[in-house]
Amino acid sequence: MSGDSFDPVDFLDRAVRVESHEDVTAMRELLVETVEKQGIDATVDDAGNTLASRGEGSPHVVLNTHIDTVSPHVGYEREGSGDDEVIRGRGSCDAKGPLAALLAGFFAVAPGGDADGKLTLAITPDEETLSTGAYALDLGADLYIVGEPTGLDVCTAAKGRFEGTIRLSGENAHAAESQSGVNAVAAAEGALEAIRTYDEVVDAAPRTHEQLGAPSLTPTVISGGEATNQVPADCSLTVDRRSVPPETADEFREALEAHVRAHVPDDVGVEFALTDRETPFLEAFSTDPDHELVRTLADAAGRGVRPFTAATEASYFSPAPTVVFGPGVLADDDGSVAHADREYVRVSEVRAAADAVTEALRSLVGEDG
Repeated sequence: MSGDSFDPVDFLDRAVRVESHEDVTAMRELLVETVEKQGIDATVDDAGNTLASRGEGSPHVVLNTHIDTVSPHVGYEREGSGDDEVIRGRGSCDAKGPLAALLAGFFAVAPGGDADGKLTLAITPDEETLSTGAYALDLGADLYIVGEPTGLDVCTAAKGRFEGTIRLSGENAHAAESQSGVNAVAAAEGALEAIRTYDEVVDAAPRTHEQLGAPSLTPTVISGGEATNQVPADCSLTVDRRSVPPETADEFREALEAHVRAHVPDDVGVEFALTDRETPFLEAFSTDPDHELVRTLADAAGRGVRPFTAATEASYFSPAPTVVFGPGVLADDDGSVAHADREYVRVSEVRAAADAVTEALRSLVGEDG
């Protein structure tokens, strides 16, 4: 069933004006209204995901992105003309611009013949925080296209992100009799050495990945001690891990704790715990750059293939072949774009992304008619 004509830039114009940094209700209402104007049923599941499908065949292709944005809201502006025309405002590139492109492809391609595949639109509500929506999805699809700002490149891999805190425990004593205590802050010297050497010497740690390169481990927060004249009994160090396949969060936790244990005095207690969260950490993913999904979308976009530089909900869909794609960039020559006060997307890129998704989907799933 056909509905109103859909213009991705007109949709983006409306979407960027809708605040979705604290509550996605209004943005989700706009999305559902937009889908249903096309004569397609849309549902919202218990996790807040907006879902719609077309066709029943194979392959089953999922179009996924998110409607939440980071704080603070940045107001809408539109300026320039031609290739220089941009839409500014929160969510313009992360990820309402990619959403507009995915919607254009979803509406334009109508699988339904005996040899056609299936399309599912699966839009999540909380990618910027806990990803409870994406974690709840159980679609069993064959292929996934995840909308994020990639500058129209097709991204086939991304590092994961884990976070945790190393806790060192000693024994308080008067600083004048420091030998009678166990100094947890002093033990941080060994813990920091363990962090620096982790990927060089730990057998469990992956060295490099053919698409993503080397993993990284960075200490980000350190605290310890309570009084200036007391041997401190406690010290904590928070670390940020950017992982590459096949490392999992649990493997990392066990290996790092053992490595730190080997670098601090025996009388210092060592515990490393991953930060509590309701959903699993976003682990690294990778898709074969020669897969049909990659080649089809890259040919349609006329752009290159590369890794994505940020963690994404694509993690939850792998190992099914998954790519990240969309208009806009995370950063440009002048600095950060996504999550920044200057967030913008080029109108020409939104249209180009919409055309590329449409062309790729027609090739992948076919079209009734």
